[in-house]
Amino acid sequence: MSKLMIIDDEINIIKTLRSILEDEGYDIVSGGSGSEAFSILEGGDIDLAILDIWLPDIDGIDLLQKIKETRADLAVIMISGHGSIDIAVTSTKMGAFDFIVKPPSMERVITSVKNALEQTRLKKENLKLKRKSYGEDDMIGSSPKIMEIREIIEKAAKTNARVFITGESGTGKELIARAIYQNSNRSEMPFVKVNCAAIPDDLIESELFGHEMGAFTGAINRRKGKFEVANKGTIFLDEVCDMSLSVQAKVLRVLQEQQFERVGGNEEVNVDVRVIAATNIDIRKAIEENKFREDLYFRLNVIPILAPSLADRAEDLPFLVEYFMNKFSVEHGIGLKDIDEPGMNFLVSYGWPGNVRELKNIIERLLIMVPREVITGADIKKYIESYDYDDIMGKEISSLKNARQDFEKNYIITVLRKNDRNITQASKDLGIERTNLHRKIKLYNIDLDKI
Repeated sequence: MSKLMIIDDEINIIKTLRSILEDEGYDIVSGGSGSEAFSILEGGDIDLAILDIWLPDIDGIDLLQKIKETRADLAVIMISGHGSIDIAVTSTKMGAFDFIVKPPSMERVITSVKNALEQTRLKKENLKLKRKSYGEDDMIGSSPKIMEIREIIEKAAKTNARVFITGESGTGKELIARAIYQNSNRSEMPFVKVNCAAIPDDLIESELFGHEMGAFTGAINRRKGKFEVANKGTIFLDEVCDMSLSVQAKVLRVLQEQQFERVGGNEEVNVDVRVIAATNIDIRKAIEENKFREDLYFRLNVIPILAPSLADRAEDLPFLVEYFMNKFSVEHGIGLKDIDEPGMNFLVSYGWPGNVRELKNIIERLLIMVPREVITGADIKKYIESYDYDDIMGKEISSLKNARQDFEKNYIITVLRKNDRNITQASKDLGIERTNLHRKIKLYNIDLDKI
């Protein structure tokens, strides 16, 4: 049963409309002012609203605007005893489905309500279909670097060759890995992602290769590892440089022999798995520092792909902005919004240290938080955290990145000192996972003994 809200300061109009619509099977709630309308909307799920133009505490047009700012999907029919073409046009432009002149015709009211609810239903169905189509982000852009990656993906996908993807955090390495998988002859088989940085060292071996019952405390059953789960399919080893050297040795054996033993077991497990690996760490430096096996690198690096930073493909930014605007408009049921020219110039000039992931988050935040249809440069400056546009504008992007990295390194050192180098407590103060803090300590070459 659809629930309708009638807001009118004339009791007789409410009684008339209630009588007509309840006979049609609708559930009716009513009020005589704008404040009552807001209370009703806060207290229940309303499918359609009928609003009078003249209310004691607010103009009906203003009420329509405020409702559309918070409930863009709500069907609204305006009614008035003093109808004019100008008011009808204005209300329709602001999103009203219909404009009915008092006294309302029974047939007109019933038809208008049915049509409005049907239109709303169709919009929701369309929204569901669009949400499905936006399940995974696409590779957006036509810059030379993106075109080059697309060409590599097309060639690599047709083979079983291993791929090694490098690039900064937030550049879309997983997106590239999924594109290779989706275009490969293994696309009907599993795609298994393993975030090596998020798994503690004492658990990653079991996570990758599984374990036998009784292999360690808590191992009450045999458990398949990620390599076994990915059999006949593709495994994506993200942040592969965070694996310990002992686990790297086992991964090397899997690549060489396509077999392994579960933790605590003697049985050989044979697998046919395509491996795609990725890292945001300087792999050559990791090899030089004996943190990553060179022989494993050569095994993984059959087809190398460098995911470019957003700063290196700035010409793609407007297309990315449009894509994320559409994506989040659909996901959140919010009307499309525009970014004015100063705002777009700001986005293009910003260094984007978090790359596409940061841009995606900012666009979603702006779409939700800015109530107007046009997002300005001032709005963007407000919602990009810790960014002083006036001080940084005009400096080289590389300088901006270095400044941010220096600040992050120094801040981490300060927090570690404050907590007497206690990783657990420092990670809590920083608001990040312990594994993430360990990774950053490695990234910035922070010597805990010298803090």
